[in-house]
Amino acid sequence: MEGDRRPGQRDGEFGLGASDRRLAYSRQPSFRQPWEPHTPISVRRDDPAGPPLLSRSALSVDIPAGFRSLAGEGEGEVGGDGGKGSSRQTGPLLSVVSFFGAARSGNRYMKRLFWLISLNVAYSTAELAIGLFTGRIGLVSDAFHLTFGCGLLTFSLFAMAASRKKPDRYYTYGYKRLEVLSAFTNALFLLFMSFSLAVEALHAFIQDESEHKHYLIVSAVTNLSVNLIGVWFFRNYARINIVYRKAEDMNYHSVCLHVLADSIRSAGLILASWLLSIGVQNAEVLCLGLVSVAVFMLVMPLFKASGGILLQMAPPSMPTTALSKCCRQITAREDVKEISQARLWELVPGHVIGSLSVQVKDGMSDQSLIQFVHGLYHDLGIQDLTVQVDDV
Repeated sequence: MEGDRRPGQRDGEFGLGASDRRLAYSRQPSFRQPWEPHTPISVRRDDPAGPPLLSRSALSVDIPAGFRSLAGEGEGEVGGDGGKGSSRQTGPLLSVVSFFGAARSGNRYMKRLFWLISLNVAYSTAELAIGLFTGRIGLVSDAFHLTFGCGLLTFSLFAMAASRKKPDRYYTYGYKRLEVLSAFTNALFLLFMSFSLAVEALHAFIQDESEHKHYLIVSAVTNLSVNLIGVWFFRNYARINIVYRKAEDMNYHSVCLHVLADSIRSAGLILASWLLSIGVQNAEVLCLGLVSVAVFMLVMPLFKASGGILLQMAPPSMPTTALSKCCRQITAREDVKEISQARLWELVPGHVIGSLSVQVKDGMSDQSLIQFVHGLYHDLGIQDLTVQVDDV
């Protein structure tokens, strides 16, 4: 393989030095540890004496037409322009149909979330209609709040369905990170809700409002009942701090925290109304402030965990002392001069990716060094490691 050749064998053809960084990709032999089963695509060529599939020149990479035809398969190209136009027209409809089909045929959590979204949509629609008919602005505002929450839960359901797709040539790492993005979106919405509740409590304190809108009690009780069904559906994830072993765990946890935070909000409104009825002053300010703090503390760990993965921070599960020990063991070898650009990040929870650049002394063998490096990092739980070897 070209990736296993020594840097000096072909660089002379292009007038580049052995340490030139522009051809660093050709010096990255990798012993990848398996993470998920992949189906390799075999490319057959009728003419064995023909040009290679990827013939490298000094200025470009020439891809033969046969390879393009394989790459174009499965894109909906049927015949001429008429086939393309029809596939574009039916694409969105087929996507919606396949989404609902995947939601109904998915695992039990997908089915539960589908029914929870249906209940919330029905309730928010009824609340909006009653609010518009009676002129109650509070009911209309609460209905829009529930509608926006249903949109976020729908995105979570979409992430669950889309993450089941296999990697393709556009998304080579697959679609699993959609679940992390969905969890981060839910956490961001809950933080915004906590901030809005704090502002509402401050406004009620400044205006010295002692009257509570009693017509919202029925709405709060109904909303609490619907959300408690959701908490029961995702009761296995009803915890603040949880160890995420897969991307699904983070998404399920975000859904559970979403409905749990809505339940706390409804319970706070009910408690405030009861306290006002027995003559407690500033009860609304007290209850809204407590709900705001509770939601903030509830969602902050999820916000940090999902944000850290999206920002590609170093995995918190791997101690820095263990990573430093691996670097010292590699540097202690006689054929290694220096280690640089050691980077580690999490693609999704449970899948750590790393890259490492090692400068070796000229004339030393690369294979034994690469096997040694991969063995060290694989023991730490790094499934996907790329080692770049440079001669000095």
